[in-house]
Amino acid sequence: MPETDSAGVRSVRRALELLGMFDSEHPARTVRELIDATGLAKSTVVRLAHTLQQEGLLWTRPDGLLAPGPGLLRWAHLAREAWKLPEEALTCLKELSESSGGETVNIYVRTHTTRICIAQHEGTQNLRHVVRVGDTLPLWGGAASHVLLSRSEREDVEAVAETSPRGAEHADDLWKRSRAAAESGWSVSHGEREAGVSGIAAPIFARTGEVAAAVALGGPTTRFTDAQVRDWIPVLTGAAARLTSLDFIGAAQ
Repeated sequence: MPETDSAGVRSVRRALELLGMFDSEHPARTVRELIDATGLAKSTVVRLAHTLQQEGLLWTRPDGLLAPGPGLLRWAHLAREAWKLPEEALTCLKELSESSGGETVNIYVRTHTTRICIAQHEGTQNLRHVVRVGDTLPLWGGAASHVLLSRSEREDVEAVAETSPRGAEHADDLWKRSRAAAESGWSVSHGEREAGVSGIAAPIFARTGEVAAAVALGGPTTRFTDAQVRDWIPVLTGAAARLTSLDFIGAAQ
């Protein structure tokens, strides 16, 4: 790749990193906060922030803080429309949550070496693990990750494993878990990504037969006993089959 192209890609990545610093807990930030959070030079942050403001992707509030700009509203609307689940799918998630005793249900899709939550039905349990729609999680761990990797080639799984804290040595374990998910049609994990958190997931298939998404139940490990997981498996896989028949992932993509 030519040097100018490489520099351009680097600038785009840094601009996206800057935008990624804003979330529900940090809806506005100072330039100093962005510098500290990204580790980028002040001149780089100021230059990128200025460019993003020109495009309407950042906005300087009257109090001087930077916040997501109005230009993002159009993209947010487009994304909501593209990934909006049909009513029958939303009903399916609600019924799955109720059948599990009130656990939270999430749907994840893969993006390179990560997974993103595109839909959720929040459970009714007082103690629950919250993943917001739009949150990006690592692909190297968790039941949903095993499912999303269940039809991947070994080289692909190894590339994902290298992003984990354990690095390349995690490859064998991730490969075994993804193969087990392919064979059984579901996967379960306990504290793999975060201590005290468990999950069970099943694949949602695209019309091509590829794994398009994973539907998962998630919550505290204390509630995900072996006996309880066995009871949930037929309910979860049944919901996954129902979601597959709706073909909404294929339509969104």
